[in-house]
Amino acid sequence: MNPIEIPAKVQLVEKRKTRTSRGRLLSMNTPAICIEGRSCWVYGEHDAEYLLLQMTDEHELQSMDSEIASIARSDRKFLFAAIPVENWNDELSPWEAPAVWGKQGFGGKAGETLRFLTEQVIPTLKLRFNLPENIKVVLGGYSLAGLFALWASTQTNLFSGIAAASPSVWFPGWMEFEQQHPIHAQCVYLSLGDKEEHTKNPVMAAVGDNIRTLHSQLTKRGADCILEWNSGGHFKESDLRTAKAFRWAMEESR
Repeated sequence: MNPIEIPAKVQLVEKRKTRTSRGRLLSMNTPAICIEGRSCWVYGEHDAEYLLLQMTDEHELQSMDSEIASIARSDRKFLFAAIPVENWNDELSPWEAPAVWGKQGFGGKAGETLRFLTEQVIPTLKLRFNLPENIKVVLGGYSLAGLFALWASTQTNLFSGIAAASPSVWFPGWMEFEQQHPIHAQCVYLSLGDKEEHTKNPVMAAVGDNIRTLHSQLTKRGADCILEWNSGGHFKESDLRTAKAFRWAMEESR
């Protein structure tokens, strides 16, 4: 496979030995910035109009170059920060829940993750890269990180847009919670693979009906919300699906 070229305007913000002079990303081993002991990868432009945030895992970091290149197809100026999590099920789940597949349940530590974003990550990035105080912040993610983004917007009005690609809206209790604690963001992107709801897992099979209902509810409340159906199952082209979500959120939250 040929290496993906990162456009010069969105190469890693801080130059490291992991980049060539042409700006191509060779390795994800060296973080661009460390915030409270956590390594974060930052791409983009110093005169950004949008701050894009995504909670990621190791698998997603391996395809981050293609995601960034796809986001950069937008003509919007952005700064993008990928923030890895150590325990996906615990750090991104809004409350505790039993295992839905396998043996690992959910620890319900999303509140701690959101506090880290709002109290550490965002202020640090604004100061480090001289971002305007009123910069538009878009929180996005894939799968459980997509659900985290939606949930985070029920807790704060900080985010101008939410980019939720194949979000885990099957999560136990989520739909009832959102009815009582509505999403604040007025620009919400939702997507799902057209095969995702066709699963034998009864909990996860609810994802199709739930995302249709969520889209309908947000639209009725007056939010600018789109539900896009992608071809395939949950694990197909997650990088490109997430990039598409961020591009839409930037365009719509102008």
